[in-house]
Amino acid sequence: MDWKLLASTYGAIFMAELGDKTQLATLALASGKSRWAVFLGSALALVTTSALAVLGGDVVGRAIPPHYIRRGAGALFIVLGALFLFARPE
Repeated sequence: MDWKLLASTYGAIFMAELGDKTQLATLALASGKSRWAVFLGSALALVTTSALAVLGGDVVGRAIPPHYIRRGAGALFIVLGALFLFARPE
């Protein structure tokens, strides 16, 4: 097992998920209801979406060389960052 990859993946996903709308929805669902049911349901949902992402990444990785995927992702982040930076507030 690649422990460095495991740790960096955990850190990236943890920071990305912290305070997002999924966490806020989970917080709302857990207020006044069965916390264990909400915890297990949200954990299963995250595991399922992660499994789909890994399977999708495997399929895409077989068809497109990884350096193109990294470049495309980097370009997409730059474009989205520019759009958010220069977007006019409504």
